[in-house]
Amino acid sequence: MRIALTADHNGVALKDRLSGWLEAHGHDADDRAAHVGEAIVDYPPLCEDACRRVLDGHADFAIVIGGGGSGETIACNKLAGIRAVLCHSVWGAEIGRGNNDGNVLVVGAKVVDDELAEQIVDAWLSTPFKGAEHARRIAMIAALERGESLL
Repeated sequence: MRIALTADHNGVALKDRLSGWLEAHGHDADDRAAHVGEAIVDYPPLCEDACRRVLDGHADFAIVIGGGGSGETIACNKLAGIRAVLCHSVWGAEIGRGNNDGNVLVVGAKVVDDELAEQIVDAWLSTPFKGAEHARRIAMIAALERGESLL
């Protein structure tokens, strides 16, 4: 799979580790992060870049790494068609893919250690979308993105 990967200053070390893990497991890791050493990096443009790689078909998924991941998740989900899921557990990754058809995984480098992050990515990439009633809910989310009311 083609995976766009990005991180702000808090997630550079974890991003580098996950990039190697992805490559070792046969994936194409497209490193989209700014490489500015210890400088503070604003995450919204990084989120947009990685998400647009998914939306334009240049990547199957994106992985975004921040300190906690909440801001990155919010930024990613501002783009129509992106379903970014913040995962700090393997179970969350399985639900995020299986039930929510998430196409962007967000991880908090200050929340999970390296080994758990690899387990989360593995679960994310190996869990298929379940479809059925979950597909109906994804369609409802898409309607909300278009400004339609569900009420």
